Amino acid sequence: MSGPLSGIRVIEIGSIGPGPFCAMMLADHGAEVIRVDRPGGIQGGVEVNAESDILARSRRSITIDMKSAEGREVLYRLINTADCLIEGFRPGVMERLGLGPDELLARNPKLVYGRMTGWGQDGPFAKTAGHDINYISLSGALDLLGRQGSPPTPPINILGDFAGGGLTLAFGLVSALLSTQTTGTGQVVDCAMTEGSNLLMSFIWSLKQQGNWSSKRGTNELDTGAHYYDVYECADGRYMSVAAIEPKFYAVFRNLLDLQDDPDFDKHTEPQRWPSLKTKLKGIFLRKTQNEWTEIFAGSDACVTPVLTFEEAAEHPHNKARNAYTNVNGITHPTPAPKYSATPTATPRAPVPAGTDTEALLEELGYSSEATTELVKKWS
Repeated sequence: MSGPLSGIRVIEIGSIGPGPFCAMMLADHGAEVIRVDRPGGIQGGVEVNAESDILARSRRSITIDMKSAEGREVLYRLINTADCLIEGFRPGVMERLGLGPDELLARNPKLVYGRMTGWGQDGPFAKTAGHDINYISLSGALDLLGRQGSPPTPPINILGDFAGGGLTLAFGLVSALLSTQTTGTGQVVDCAMTEGSNLLMSFIWSLKQQGNWSSKRGTNELDTGAHYYDVYECADGRYMSVAAIEPKFYAVFRNLLDLQDDPDFDKHTEPQRWPSLKTKLKGIFLRKTQNEWTEIFAGSDACVTPVLTFEEAAEHPHNKARNAYTNVNGITHPTPAPKYSATPTATPRAPVPAGTDTEALLEELGYSSEATTELVKKWS
């Protein structure tokens, strides 16, 4: 792999969701990631079809029974060659397997040991089950999402699992790896999705402290309260997104809608006017189809764009010009981001089934052909 993390070796203990996303990010940017799969290809109690799992791209896979003495020995050997480890079990599980940070850092003092959980390694909730919606509930993030008078709307599992979890852990691991280059010492990175999603609300916390954010959901400038920051249905049932916040952009927006002479839109920042202005805009957008509105706003600074489907996004001219998507073995993948001028990333490699590289990796670790054959047979 090419990219700024080329030369870094990461051991990923197979899991689902934020852990694989974190590992994918590191692999996308050049790290060599080796996924440790359990016999049977079960990860987090779920049978995973690796070939179609985009989060599993660009790494090798070794099947290991970590509950066995032979499995732990294999993992110890892998750790001795690694810069980083990622695990996503509940607190205490890795320790019970003899694979906790004290054990592994004693073997490899430069190891960065990444731990991905919902609640963190300690605290009253640490050992209880949960999912994205639970973590963003406790962080206060979920309460912000939705329209006035409606229940909170979960943002699928992007906010807790992937932004607050996987992406935050990836940043933490790279930061710790940089520290290791200076200090020569590894450390544990304790990433909690609850805290990561809370961190993502820093800007909203600022607005609240400044008196510019209401706790009443759906009444603020950025949460569909304002008429100039919302989505509007078109004549064909499709939608346009509007974000004409700044005065100069709002002026362009008004002009393209022929509203420059409508005095109701003059004082657009006054919250008491927003409901009636939103009603007017709803009626206007229903007059034309999404394609018609897209043509009207194309190339302007009105900050209005069509709401696209998965398939449409992959084919949009801007995304194609930026190579935002790539095809890997017939499957559309988002390409690695961000882009680098000096250490460009490579096209992702197709995901591989669990255990694809077991034999090769065991031999690289010094196992004889006989021992390799015996372990592969035992764990296949």
